[in-house]
Amino acid sequence: MTELINPDQALATMLAAATPVRETRTLALDRALGHVLAAPISAPADVPGWDNSAVDGYAVRSADTAANAELPVSQRIPAGHGPEPLQPGTAARIFTGAPVPAGADTVVMQENTESSEDGVRFLERTEAGENIRPRGQDVRAGDQALPAGTLLRAPELGLIASLGVAEVSVRRPLRVAIFATGDELREPGQPLEAGQLYNSNRYTLTSLLQQAGCELAVCATLPDQREVTHRALTEAAASADLIITSGGVSVGEEDHVRAVIEEAGELTLWKLAIKPGKPLAFGHLGSTPVIGLPGNPAAVFVTFLTLALPFIRAMQGLKPQPPRGQWLTAGFEISRSSHRREYLRARLEDQDTDTRVIIHPNQSSGMLSSACWGDGLAVLPQHSTVKPGDPILYFSYAELMELPQWRQ
Repeated sequence: MTELINPDQALATMLAAATPVRETRTLALDRALGHVLAAPISAPADVPGWDNSAVDGYAVRSADTAANAELPVSQRIPAGHGPEPLQPGTAARIFTGAPVPAGADTVVMQENTESSEDGVRFLERTEAGENIRPRGQDVRAGDQALPAGTLLRAPELGLIASLGVAEVSVRRPLRVAIFATGDELREPGQPLEAGQLYNSNRYTLTSLLQQAGCELAVCATLPDQREVTHRALTEAAASADLIITSGGVSVGEEDHVRAVIEEAGELTLWKLAIKPGKPLAFGHLGSTPVIGLPGNPAAVFVTFLTLALPFIRAMQGLKPQPPRGQWLTAGFEISRSSHRREYLRARLEDQDTDTRVIIHPNQSSGMLSSACWGDGLAVLPQHSTVKPGDPILYFSYAELMELPQWRQ
């Protein structure tokens, strides 16, 4: 029997073979969400560009704010307007974000003052620097605001906009060809005959790839025919950056994907110590990597999140870092150990004062409804058992899909 490959070893081998896309394109900020920076962003100026008020209140010299001191108001400074220098012995009415006038060294928040016809009275003394956001507090001119290889999310795009930068250089989106294999597959909306089923894997994979910022180069269903499979995969290898298949990688006579990779290219990995997803295959057709996922719907979902998506992130130019997960309390029992690492469809449930991980009662690799029921994966190591109250490592779908830690 072929020895099963440790999933961590398999992922390390895949990541070592990942070549980031080199082509770049320039995008406006409103089109750059989910893309990866191809070049670092440097700050052309300080952000903020001046000392400004963090609150609504009064800009003063701290020495003038003894308790019950009263000062006349010499000017009013709304945000977006340049102030005059502060006149000695006076206060300036100031609003959040407005520039602090020269001569003032503190801002007293409005709640700590009382206004009158003669000016403003301070209820307590303040120290220099209070409620002032100093120039360059966020980013200094010339500093690198974001390095190349940064995944552009909402905060990154907001930061870039704060620098006055309107366009960014990003890596071209990964072009992925996906193939579902099997004579039994039909598209939703078509009538089913005996032995046929609807092609759910196509829609699971297209959705996951779109969420990961990829473009679909090819999306097709292949019959269980060696010649057709060979032609489709080799043609896709000429135009796509990556090929992902579902089905056709097991040991059956009608499983042709793995055989085509071996015949026309190079098969690097096959059969992992993972459940679900043991028959996963990885290799190359020419220079194009191929990930052969299992055919069962839940296995497709699990192996994409745990193996295919990290590989995609590396090809996008992101630096691989494993997701952290959470160590939580198990609210279930598994008394029989396995020689494979198990990824159990799970979700969190509050029980008394503790948050517990519970699993779907049916962990069949063909049950996609269990993935819908869950909101994450509980990991049971090889040769392990678990009982209620034991610690268990849990990864939420959100962490696995969004992978905010994938950046340099």
